[in-house]
Amino acid sequence: MQIVDTHQHLWDLDLLPYSWTANAAQLNRSFRMEDYLAATAGFDVVKSVHVEADVDEAYMLAETRHVLGLAERDDNPLSGVVAACRPEYDSFGDYVRQIAGHPHLKGLRRILHTEPDELSTTTTFTENVRSLSQYGLSFDLCFLGRQLPLAIRLIKECPDVQFILDHCGNPDIKARDYDAWRAGITEIASYPNVVGKVSGIVVNTDRENWTVEDLRPAVEHVIASFGWERVMFGSDWPVCTLAASFQQWVEALQFLTKDAGEENQRKLFRTNAERVYRLS
Repeated sequence: MQIVDTHQHLWDLDLLPYSWTANAAQLNRSFRMEDYLAATAGFDVVKSVHVEADVDEAYMLAETRHVLGLAERDDNPLSGVVAACRPEYDSFGDYVRQIAGHPHLKGLRRILHTEPDELSTTTTFTENVRSLSQYGLSFDLCFLGRQLPLAIRLIKECPDVQFILDHCGNPDIKARDYDAWRAGITEIASYPNVVGKVSGIVVNTDRENWTVEDLRPAVEHVIASFGWERVMFGSDWPVCTLAASFQQWVEALQFLTKDAGEENQRKLFRTNAERVYRLS
């Protein structure tokens, strides 16, 4: 099966600082393209999308340019880039104009699940995200399950922006706390300008003892809510390695969706991503 991985990360600590990794021992080293190629060996990963890896703020532009440079090479599957940004700043427009127009730049992301809830609710933040439609850029939504009302607010305020909801909206799988999350996903999926990314959720489990069945409620609800035309696979490598290898996560998702048939699996693992992130 051909795979488009819509959520890979890379960081090279010899090039740029990622201070957050100091508090994550397993991730506190460089993860370069050669490491990703080794991790995905045996799978037909035909394209991938690099999603910003929370580089220290002063180096956002440097990270973006570095990864765009990797995407220009023909020795790896990198085909699209989702760059870091700070929509809460008045200087957002100046920043976007420095990178907009590059053929491999597909969208932007601001990590929000580790930030105060009010960050995404300001007028400046909303207006800046709304402006992405004029550049043809999408916006990845990275919220916790309990924060989904904040995602809904932003989606409502920006109807012309293509949104991608990362990591199934981050349900708390370990606690099996699904009620509010389910309602939030159902509402988010009602907006046609949102696509659900089935990525990253394995780290929300009991990481040492998870089973494939632990993932089923989240995966099945997201797919049922968005439908097979609006879901995309992402590995969240190397963050996923806190709980699972690339192989384990892919095989778990293939198992959970096997009864849907090859055509629907093809949409999930490849064709939807090519359309949404404009990778064809």
